[in-house]
Amino acid sequence: MADMTDNPKASPKSAIRRNLPLIAIATVAIIGAITLRDYLSFDALRDNREALIAFRDDNLLLTVAGFLLAYVVIVAFSLPGALIATLTGGFLFGTIGGGLLSVAAATAGATVIFLAARYGLGERLKARMDASQGTVRKIRDGLEENQWSMLFFLRLVPVVPFFVANLVPAFLAVPLSRYVISTFLGIIPGSMVYASVGAGLGTVFARGESPDLGVIFEPHILLPILGLSALSLLPVLIKAVTGKKGL
Repeated sequence: MADMTDNPKASPKSAIRRNLPLIAIATVAIIGAITLRDYLSFDALRDNREALIAFRDDNLLLTVAGFLLAYVVIVAFSLPGALIATLTGGFLFGTIGGGLLSVAAATAGATVIFLAARYGLGERLKARMDASQGTVRKIRDGLEENQWSMLFFLRLVPVVPFFVANLVPAFLAVPLSRYVISTFLGIIPGSMVYASVGAGLGTVFARGESPDLGVIFEPHILLPILGLSALSLLPVLIKAVTGKKGL
């Protein structure tokens, strides 16, 4: 008996079912961008800081669980406020604690998008990307020939938006374990930097100032990250010189 997905009459319904996760993500993202921008902001954190600290002191485990859940939802549904969430993590749990919680939650949220994209549009968009040119074609070729290197590079240096960097590997059949590991490790440097900014927000609030979110571009922070990025591309350079295929 032929597969129902081969039946042209059945394929539209099948396509809708496959795309439901992505449709839900896109719908929530649009609604969230319109309705939540004022709530997931630096001003909201500043105005509610005392209540957040009091709640954390009385309910530490619940605060950790709530923070993780909120961060996963923000990333999974591409809602505004991921940076504010990282700052909040540092503010509530310190640089190391807040940074690691942010990395774990961001990885989980990114994995949700990855799986939704692979389940819904993976094969069809992969075929389109195979026929594409320009930047998309270069990213595709780079990922296929040197998956570890390119995945780390995309995370360390956000040359494309985080949401896009979540989708592209899904369309190129990158193994889930490889995607999760490279995402987790690749976003650690940036997350730790912003968590450290969040950890110092108490002093910033006391002075009535705003945090310096451009700190990541300061030489003593940016140069090590660029160094890691260059290191991640080393296998690509070796391949270019020797002609050997990367992993």
